[in-house]
Amino acid sequence: MVVDDELLAGAHRAIERWGWQQATLERIAAEAGVSRMTLHRRGVTRPALLAALAERLETAYRSAMWPALTARGTGRDRLALALAGFCDALEANLEVLSALAEADHDAIFHEEGPRGLTRAGFTEPIRRLLDDGTADGSLVADDPEETATLVLNLVSWTYRHLRRGHGWTPERARDGVLRIALDGLAAR
Repeated sequence: MVVDDELLAGAHRAIERWGWQQATLERIAAEAGVSRMTLHRRGVTRPALLAALAERLETAYRSAMWPALTARGTGRDRLALALAGFCDALEANLEVLSALAEADHDAIFHEEGPRGLTRAGFTEPIRRLLDDGTADGSLVADDPEETATLVLNLVSWTYRHLRRGHGWTPERARDGVLRIALDGLAAR
């Protein structure tokens, strides 16, 4: 399958406009400025496009985490920065995330095994910040690995629901979710 940035951008726009179920290959092709036959010749499928969009999402997530990982300040301050960046990445991908939830969500986000954790590719930056916050006394996380899964899911699911289900503004959803997440981890 041949997928370039323009095709992925077109797939992203089609999903944003029509949702995953209605984002047909014809609509994706139109958004990407190519013919449906071009997609056929390239061997492009909807599941493959969604998998490529999931990879882009993981890259966007890691980019959003980087400033917090390299910043100065307490673990709590840096976690707040990381989670605000995470909300920005969520905002840019609301419909793609919904599509991923409808598709093979487990393969993209979940590790195999009895603990049922989110893949380390997503939780590692948060775990590192939790470790830093525990070390400097600004956060409490008895099991940073599990807590990272909790925080990631708390922020992503709640933010998306408030944006899509309740129509909250990005700022209102972000501020409310982050206040609860950070207060729940604050060292007492």
